[in-house]
Amino acid sequence: EVQLVESGGGLVQPGGSLRLSCAASGFTLSSYVMSWVRQAPGKGLEWVSTIYPIGATAYADSVKGRFTISRDNAKNTLYLQLNSLKTEDTAMYYCRKDKDGTRGQGTQVTVSS
Repeated sequence: EVQLVESGGGLVQPGGSLRLSCAASGFTLSSYVMSWVRQAPGKGLEWVSTIYPIGATAYADSVKGRFTISRDNAKNTLYLQLNSLKTEDTAMYYCRKDKDGTRGQGTQVTVSS
């Protein structure tokens, strides 16, 4: 069974940092295109970042230079390092297996002073 479990969210002040994790099971994460997406209250799903099997990465303009996507193949885990957080980064963050759209339950990131 394919499963994705996100963790690492929380409440942080503007300018702070968090590291989100996404533990995958039922498939080899590094063999697939994997993304982080987010949904702010009252808004639609927004693409944040993608990592490809070859290791190439891509970022939305709104997070470029502040967020870093990575993976640990031995742990079959996807990460998103969030730095220089802004209030507009507040959202539920999901990891997604792009081939079939599978997502986890999400982890909440709240940026507030």
